Amino acid sequence: FIIGAYFEEAYKKKELTHFFKASAILALAAMVGVCINLSNLYHTYEYSKETMRGKSELKQEGNAANQTSSGLDRDYITNWSYGIGETLTLLVPNVKGGASSDNLSQSETAMEKANPMYSSIYSQFPQYFGDQPWTAGPVYVGAFVMFLFVLGCFIVKGPLKWALLGATIFSVLLSWGKNFMGLTDFFIDYVPMYNKFRAVSSILVIAEFTIPLLAIFALKEILGRPEILKLKENRTGVIVSLVLTAGVSLVLAVAPSVFFSSFVTAQEMAALQQGLPAEHLTPVVTNLTEMRKAIIASDAWRSFFIIAVGCFLLFLFLQKRLKASFTLVGIVLLCLVDMWCVNKRYLYDEQFVPKSKRTEAFVKTQADEIILRDTAPDYRVLNFVGFPSNTFNENNTAYWHKSIGGYHAAKLRRYQEMIDHHIMPEMQDTYQAVAAAGGRMDSVDASKFRVLNMLNTKYFIFPAGEKGQPVPVENPYAYGNAWFVDKVQYVNNANEEIDALNDIRPTETAVVDARFKEQLKGVTEGYKDSLSTIRLTDYEPNRLVYKVSTPKDGVVVFSEVYYPGWQATIDGQPVDIARADYILRAMNVPAGEHTIEMWFNPQSIHVTESIAYVALALLLVGVMILVWTKRNKFTGKTEAK
Repeated sequence: FIIGAYFEEAYKKKELTHFFKASAILALAAMVGVCINLSNLYHTYEYSKETMRGKSELKQEGNAANQTSSGLDRDYITNWSYGIGETLTLLVPNVKGGASSDNLSQSETAMEKANPMYSSIYSQFPQYFGDQPWTAGPVYVGAFVMFLFVLGCFIVKGPLKWALLGATIFSVLLSWGKNFMGLTDFFIDYVPMYNKFRAVSSILVIAEFTIPLLAIFALKEILGRPEILKLKENRTGVIVSLVLTAGVSLVLAVAPSVFFSSFVTAQEMAALQQGLPAEHLTPVVTNLTEMRKAIIASDAWRSFFIIAVGCFLLFLFLQKRLKASFTLVGIVLLCLVDMWCVNKRYLYDEQFVPKSKRTEAFVKTQADEIILRDTAPDYRVLNFVGFPSNTFNENNTAYWHKSIGGYHAAKLRRYQEMIDHHIMPEMQDTYQAVAAAGGRMDSVDASKFRVLNMLNTKYFIFPAGEKGQPVPVENPYAYGNAWFVDKVQYVNNANEEIDALNDIRPTETAVVDARFKEQLKGVTEGYKDSLSTIRLTDYEPNRLVYKVSTPKDGVVVFSEVYYPGWQATIDGQPVDIARADYILRAMNVPAGEHTIEMWFNPQSIHVTESIAYVALALLLVGVMILVWTKRNKFTGKTEAK
């Protein structure tokens, strides 16, 4: 937007030559900046291809329109779409209630309107009733800041105003996501990397920057040239600014229904219809509406008075009853108090705790203590405490163990697909089977959790032990770090590969995509007997060493996630790594006793870091030349005087 605005100005002034020279210098500076950070940028981009931000190889029948060419699904991208009416939070923070974590019973304003008969119900309803699944709080830039921003659209001149205004509008339109799918679809399909982001509402960070910046320019114009507001064309701007900010706030305070037709979400209505007798439904909905209207009105009056105080300060300045410096201090304090009070709703005193309390979040349980006595170099743990909602939303387990679960915003896509297709269903079966057997694993059918076994899940953590403490259960059926297979089954695509895991025994058959046939030298029959052994002898996250012994050539499957860039050798000789069982590694191993080593140290890291150091050197040389040039100019001027 800035480039476009300055290009238009250069075109009108016939200064395109200067514009292109300046742009070339900026492009060169940007290139140096990118090169300095190239290693991080490049490898983040490469990693994204393998994650949920990358394209899935699975074909979703009947839902092709939801898939994107190289990123997240459309529904996933637009799940956190800002509502069109919700955009008013830029002016009135609680126009949609506030945060999902706050329930109605926590709002004194709402409870003043509550019917005591239904007080127990209101603790189950959040204050927030917007379009998003949930939110930690609204996007608010300040009431008087919004007034100055709108006023700035009239009194600020120059290309930067149009750039900031355009970027603001564009940011808001993109934040609407599924509520404005024409623009959203265009960006998802044609703008590079846009489909890597999951919450379109986060694009409002642009508006949170551009709105205050244009407001500052407007205030600068007013304080520098008070007469600017007395011009006839700018009086219209003042009136429009008051109507769009103070006027809208006043209407929201007096009659919120003018902007919103409903104050109860469809999900809430469905829950009420199921849980309440018919005769109580209408009174509860009516009361909920009144409570939420009260929350909106309270904040709307707040925004109205903030704008009124700010305008009064400007009026005193224009009447020469207040100096520019005092006016500026007054407006700064007004905006600071405004933002401070709203921010303290979500970042309050109780959230600030000593460091010791924070570290106590990773308290070692008795179950952790028992599991950690196992000194094997590499095994995994699956935590059933809080299953199913908690297993893939907590990282406490990973603090102590190599975890099957845990949360990551950019989880490997293939692993997430394994979670959806196999791990979660197996967890359900395992939980029921182990609970029914009272924790006695010798009476549990191991075929119910073959994928968990191939992931070397050596321990389960179950809830409800003595005194409510979690209980560790050792899984004797885990396949270990690696194993020989009897057979290699080649498939043609990802769907066949992931579906085949429903039927095969991973210790006997390895399912391999046909694209990896060459890496396994086309082998279809493996070799496996009691004489074939493989043992992990050294483990580091980026380096693994195995000792193997086999009387015949065979195919080994490793319980390690396949990822491009890993290299391997057998007795120092390079060997290919194939992908097996959708997410694991496989290798063709010759007869005899060998040492297999795998490591991750891609050449791209060294190349990109070398480029970064060269770019950094260029930057430093450029700074030295600039300082030397400026010094010589200064010295020359001094001598001339």
